[in-house]
Amino acid sequence: MRNRLIAALVFAVSSTALVAVPVAAEAKQRVLVCKNNVHRKANNGTLIGAVGGGLLGHTVAGHGDKTAGTLIGAGAGAVAGHEIAKSNAKKKNCHYVYR
Repeated sequence: MRNRLIAALVFAVSSTALVAVPVAAEAKQRVLVCKNNVHRKANNGTLIGAVGGGLLGHTVAGHGDKTAGTLIGAGAGAVAGHEIAKSNAKKKNCHYVYR
C-alpha cells in the first residue's frame, strides 16, 4: 500500500512537470510599443502656423505696414503653431504587442 502511494505521488509530480514545461516555453512576452512622432508634427505645426499668421498679419496691418505685419504675424504664428502641435503630439499612441 505504501509503495503504491509513493508510486502514484511520483507519477503525479512527474506528469505535472512534463505538462508545465511546454506551456512555459510557449508563453509570449507582452511589450508596450509607442510611436514617437513629436518632431514631425511639431514641424508641420510650425509651417501651418507661420502661413496662417503671415496671412492674418498681412490682413490686419495698416496700409503702409503690410510687410512688417506679415513678418510679425508669421513669426508669432510659427511659435504658436509649433507649441500647439508639440503639446498635441505628446499624447502617446501606445499599444501592447506580444513577442
